[in-house]
Amino acid sequence: MLTSEMGIQEYDFARGLLIPDRLMQSTHAGYLGYAERMLGVYRQGIGKVRRDLHFAVQDIFADVEDCPTRRITAFCKLLDDASDYASDKAGEAVKLRQRVFQLAARYHPLVSSVDRLYEHSEPVVKQKIATALERPWDWISTHLFADVIEFHVLNQFRGYDSASALLARYNVAQVQVALFRALEMVVWAQRDLKSIVRYAKLARLMHSIQRLPDGEYELRFDGPASVLRETRRYGVAMARFLSGLIACEDWRMQATIRIPRIAQALQLRLAAADRLRSPAPAPEEFDSDLEAEFARRWGTEPRDGWRLEREAEILSRGQRVFIPDFVLRHDSGTQVLLEVVGFWTPEYLQSKAETLQLFRDTPILLAVAESTVHRLPPLPAAPMLFKSAIRPEEVLERLSGLTGSS
Repeated sequence: MLTSEMGIQEYDFARGLLIPDRLMQSTHAGYLGYAERMLGVYRQGIGKVRRDLHFAVQDIFADVEDCPTRRITAFCKLLDDASDYASDKAGEAVKLRQRVFQLAARYHPLVSSVDRLYEHSEPVVKQKIATALERPWDWISTHLFADVIEFHVLNQFRGYDSASALLARYNVAQVQVALFRALEMVVWAQRDLKSIVRYAKLARLMHSIQRLPDGEYELRFDGPASVLRETRRYGVAMARFLSGLIACEDWRMQATIRIPRIAQALQLRLAAADRLRSPAPAPEEFDSDLEAEFARRWGTEPRDGWRLEREAEILSRGQRVFIPDFVLRHDSGTQVLLEVVGFWTPEYLQSKAETLQLFRDTPILLAVAESTVHRLPPLPAAPMLFKSAIRPEEVLERLSGLTGSS
């Protein structure tokens, strides 16, 4: 993922728009060849240091007039993200430097050509050190500063499927960077609502959902720039969500972006019709390890006639929409919703409580982490508290109290 410093945007103040950098076949046809060459640098770069790989990428664009430095830096970052480097966690580089400098000290100063005053030739001394350490000098040179990020050695390049895949990743990454300064993001969705909500939950984004008069669903998200702390972490979460959103169909998005040193906030607009290519995998079945563990404990077979289903209902009342985490269906036809609440901001918890109040005539069992319960506003029914795990036995006990079943 790119950093804010690698973001490239155009500002259209007349229309109030922010437009992230995007490489397109119609205007950047040559970049397909450049991308293939960049991939070649990394594919053939096993054993080389990060700095030399970056220099090689820079050389590809040496004569390209329309390529800003930040774009080259962004390419290097995306290529590094698909690479595994040796990082010298054991501190071997420090030990190697100490030994090399100790061996070299007796020959100081070193010169490239000896004379009567300076008799120690650098190549000769390097060979003596290599012999003493029983290592080729090329190996010593590569590993001497292996604890410095620029000199990390490339061990493996996982890469991208093709040159076009690298360019597609760049286009998505530039949109993600722009969202780091989002105050708010709104998504309008239809067919893929459940998948979009799943990606939002997996990313741990604070959001609300409402149904519009035309049947479309509107999802509102707090942006990183509106969060009081941990904005970087939240920005990364929103970037992850964007990758998932792009993998879905039939949606459009608008984000309000705060620009440093500019009073006017700008709009970033995107839609499925823009045909960005997503690197996101299919959404995971569960939003958290907590929910996955509960489902595993419950099992696939009914318990006391109750069968557990995952996000099987979309409830709407007026404009408010609610998709519970689980639905429990009894053989008798009785249905109870199960919603899990972990740690969220007070504003998000207030919105959650208002939603539950709206659906108070629907049987809902709320499972709340003990660390969060004191932050919750008044609820329509007493929640079931848990410490680190939700136990099926406790759920069955509460189901019996809710429905009068035995």
